[in-house]
Amino acid sequence: MPRTVVAAASVVAAEGGQAVADLGGNAVDAAIAATIVSMSTELGIMSPGGGAFLTIWPSDGDPVVIDAYAEMPGRGRDEGRALRTHRIHMEYGGGMETVVGWGSVATPGAFAGFDVASREYGAAPWAELFGPAVGALRSGFAVSQASGYYLSYAHDVIYGWDTETAPLYHRADGSSVQGGDIVRNVCLADCFARLADEGVRLLYQGDLATRLVKASEEQGGLITKRDLEEYKPVVRPPSRTALRGWDVATNSPPAVGGATMTAILRLVERLDIRGWTASDVARFASAQAAVFSFRQSVLDGDTDRFAGVEMLLNLAEAGNLEDLHSSPSTVHASAVDETGLACSITASAGYGSGVVIPGTGFGLNNSLGELELTSEGLHALAPGARLLSNMAPTVARSADGEVMALGSPGAARITSAIASVLMNHIVCGMDVESAVSHPRIHAEVFEGDPTLAVEPGVDVSQVRDLAIRTLPPLSMYFGGVQAAMRDAESRLTGAADPRRTGAVRIGGGSD
Repeated sequence: MPRTVVAAASVVAAEGGQAVADLGGNAVDAAIAATIVSMSTELGIMSPGGGAFLTIWPSDGDPVVIDAYAEMPGRGRDEGRALRTHRIHMEYGGGMETVVGWGSVATPGAFAGFDVASREYGAAPWAELFGPAVGALRSGFAVSQASGYYLSYAHDVIYGWDTETAPLYHRADGSSVQGGDIVRNVCLADCFARLADEGVRLLYQGDLATRLVKASEEQGGLITKRDLEEYKPVVRPPSRTALRGWDVATNSPPAVGGATMTAILRLVERLDIRGWTASDVARFASAQAAVFSFRQSVLDGDTDRFAGVEMLLNLAEAGNLEDLHSSPSTVHASAVDETGLACSITASAGYGSGVVIPGTGFGLNNSLGELELTSEGLHALAPGARLLSNMAPTVARSADGEVMALGSPGAARITSAIASVLMNHIVCGMDVESAVSHPRIHAEVFEGDPTLAVEPGVDVSQVRDLAIRTLPPLSMYFGGVQAAMRDAESRLTGAADPRRTGAVRIGGGSD
């Protein structure tokens, strides 16, 4: 069996991927297993009832993207039935608002996507992919520091109002769980054991579907029996670009994160950015600012994102910054095996809806309530439409046989984080660990002003037209890149971002 390197959001997730590789699984199996563990154990940050994108590049074939993201529900819904949502404010990230409750829940797609990837590209039996998560949920897992930090803000307003949900996120005395606490979720372990045994049909046509639809109807949600029965993952060609002898494949429209990252990389090439000198930083900041400006004005909202992305990439290819300007809640796992098969998975459940499928511990997303991604309105899309996403799971290959799978959580910072790591390795020649840990920048609009968020160690003396906002070193604001790599000599390595509590493990092999 080939050896596989997996980089994931936590030690328990990376070890879950390693365990499946040790049983004969390949990179796709390891990445799926690690993601299922993260969806179960990254409390608050992620939950099982979300969506995902998978970028897979076989060693002997073309790359593909499996779009298993959340979908707008409401097929055949009784329009007279009231929706129940709660708009909440919390101080996380300097202050933000989101919408929770059953009316914020979109049709989940992640497990449908895992099923397609497992059947088409995996080597391990479906049931084995759940073993690590079931074991962690039954025996108990340590709450990550990232989860503890998020829940210090979210435990009451998101996870404290529903009587079935609240005990999963709180200690016996009613206080929020903290990083390092040992938590069990036997109901979810039992649910996963059934999914392992009965297959994904359980969630879309079986007992879990029945429970989900009944609760949604009774509690003011939109999800109907038809929404679950008609949900289908979509397999698409990825967005691709060349960078200094590498072929980079990432998420494609209607998601916008991959195209945004691709445009930044094309500008790195056209503007001849070669490192982190003051002049390079100024050009890199200008490239980010131009791309994010285009995204906000053209791609956000209910628009033709396919046409918009084509325009974005053409302008980036031409290096046209002037024309570009005129127009927490994810987890990631990457895996590469010795054959060169690579898999990159990013999954999201939004900020969390605060509800679970009754009797299962299976938490659900609030993807309809992510206000920064729903500028067209909370319930404005037609049933069946895919929601807007920043996620950009990426796989890159070099002409001499190197393969890298990488991705990141971090909302809008996903694209700048991945672009920075690729630039650091491909352009600057950094090893993968240095490429991931290097200080980052991110162009944004902060408090109404065009701003460059920076970590200490970046020379911003030549940056113009952007205010400078300095954050602490290795701030989790800048994402949490997980990168797995096979080098030209088939050696496996990886890097877990020190900004989060991720880990790298290698499994498989003949021993």
